Amino acid sequence: MRNLLSQTQGITAPGVFDALTALLAEQAGFKAVYLSGASIAYTQLGRPDLGFLSLAQLADIVSRIRQRVETAIIVDADTGFGNALNVVHTVRTLERAGANAIQLEDQQMPKRCGHLAGKTLIARAEMVGKIHAAVDARMSEDTLIIARTDGIAVEGFDHALDRAAAYQAAGADVMFIEAPKTRPQMEQIAAQFSGQIPLLANMVEGGKTPIQSTDELHALGFKLVITPGSLARAMAFAASQLLDTLQSEGSTRGMADKMYTFTQLNDRVGLPDMLALGERYREDAAE
Repeated sequence: MRNLLSQTQGITAPGVFDALTALLAEQAGFKAVYLSGASIAYTQLGRPDLGFLSLAQLADIVSRIRQRVETAIIVDADTGFGNALNVVHTVRTLERAGANAIQLEDQQMPKRCGHLAGKTLIARAEMVGKIHAAVDARMSEDTLIIARTDGIAVEGFDHALDRAAAYQAAGADVMFIEAPKTRPQMEQIAAQFSGQIPLLANMVEGGKTPIQSTDELHALGFKLVITPGSLARAMAFAASQLLDTLQSEGSTRGMADKMYTFTQLNDRVGLPDMLALGERYREDAAE
């Protein structure tokens, strides 16, 4: 991640929630993926993003993705699952599982999606301590710590910028100021921080921030652009269409042009290569 951020104008990281979606993103040419806490809650728990995910569940998914793809993995670790000591455990656990960047936010537990109302924050000083803890806990300096503030919605725009500056001073590698409401706010964020620390922009369809293209955001000064819930929303929509068709028509024939065939999906997940590998080992054993 550090090399990617230094070598390119910007990175786009689609939101993923399991090994299959991470593999599809890698096959599409993305150099990084964003493991979205919201998308995991939607798909693994069937729940909204209200802090239900545990560290053990998250680490298990990171490990499964790391076993399947080479692309960089950015992990949404919510609040770090507790205080500064919990953050130490969280960072070490996720780093061992395969995370290349770990995002921590300044909400109180239980947290909620950054584009929902009703969020509450911990004290700025406490979050500074948690960032110090995260930086000290990582085993490699190549593991990036992303600091997110939800201050705009809770304390106002200027206070959010103050929090961001404090988190940068504490050693954060990437800055994520969540849910700016206007293009001018995004321009002000870029004017203050671009060139000092890589900035992250979050594009949420139907969220608080106006949707802009990755090219626009990179040109503005945001080095990292994430689309956390896009895949989950698209796949849920497609699944609902298929299920409605099956219920009403008694068959999925009418959806055939909107899905992979059995063979196509097996090709995507590497069945031919695995069968060839198994055959090679079988021949080796026979010699």
